[in-house]
Amino acid sequence: MSCFLLACSPKVTTRKTPKKDEAEKPAAVVKTEKKFTDANIALLIPFNLNTANVQTGSKAEMEKSVMAIDFYQGFKMGIDSAAATGLNFRLKVLDTRDNTEQITSLIKSGQLSGTDLIVGPVFPDGIKQITNYSVANSIPVVSPLAATHPDEFLNPNLISVVNNIDLHAEKMCGFITKTFDPAKTVVVLISTRKSTDEALAIPVRAYFKKGSKFTFQEYSSVYAMETARIPGKRYAVLVSSSDRQFVVATIDKLAKMKNAGMQIDLFGHPNWSKQNYNTDKLQLLKTRITASYFVDYKSQPVNSFVKKYRSLYRFEPGEYAFKGFDAGLYFGKLLSAHGGNYLNYLAADRYKGLQNSYLFKKDEQLGYINTSLFLLAYKNYALNPVE
Repeated sequence: MSCFLLACSPKVTTRKTPKKDEAEKPAAVVKTEKKFTDANIALLIPFNLNTANVQTGSKAEMEKSVMAIDFYQGFKMGIDSAAATGLNFRLKVLDTRDNTEQITSLIKSGQLSGTDLIVGPVFPDGIKQITNYSVANSIPVVSPLAATHPDEFLNPNLISVVNNIDLHAEKMCGFITKTFDPAKTVVVLISTRKSTDEALAIPVRAYFKKGSKFTFQEYSSVYAMETARIPGKRYAVLVSSSDRQFVVATIDKLAKMKNAGMQIDLFGHPNWSKQNYNTDKLQLLKTRITASYFVDYKSQPVNSFVKKYRSLYRFEPGEYAFKGFDAGLYFGKLLSAHGGNYLNYLAADRYKGLQNSYLFKKDEQLGYINTSLFLLAYKNYALNPVE
């Protein structure tokens, strides 16, 4: 069965999955110029209900199912909150099984007919699989978790929530440009030129080689950088790698150079936030990293959400519960406020949620791209927002 049946609030209803012989072809697009009386949302997520087995499933398989449940529960809470504005929501939850053939089956069986907004699939292959349907039927698709650059999908109806790596590079480079004095600063890019490193290195390189006033240097390792040191200069060092062994050695060497009197500010790969490095050395180097999300557990809205989530599900909300809530509340309120015209307001609306912030930019070919992200600094043994 492909639909995960839900317990609903008075404002949110769910629809049962149609049988195959009752399925309809995708409905023609209705040009709505009025407020919705209700909104139809399809949530496509990999519960893997057909294969999930607590006793025999691998850790990776079970983690996918846990991620899906966590996201769904947060999303449902967000939609419930948005329903308080007066709009009725019909939420259909479909198990994609992390399988492109299953997604094709859902499309062909008509289970997405009449949908005003599709949220998911959550992985890039699934987003690619649904692109033709989205374009042909002019149905917006929210990519809620994939950081893949939207130029891999070429869907003008795609709404990319997670920041792609180019935006992370732009955030770091922009901060350096407005914070550091180009007459006194050398910007150094450390890249091994491996493909994984180059994803971040390419946009950084392009930024500082195109009309920048900063002295720009690039090395394959920090050891080569030390030999070309310019006395009296401040160094903004960007490391494009998240390979733990390489990064540990790089941080160790930079800390020694700083202790020897060199002025160094370190900028790291976004993945560093999920890795474990020596915090004393990171703070010594005034390390900053970019992030698509940040949760302030001291804030009242976050505490209220955590308490409510615990009460409803008897469990602690994880990263994906926060992501789900922000997506559900934001898009629910957008639909409620603007009805069939909600896309016209997507690029004009700024949202600061529990974990994510949204500021969408429209691209005629790539869709709507979230350009809002955080710059975090290591301070008091924790990551805290700089801006």
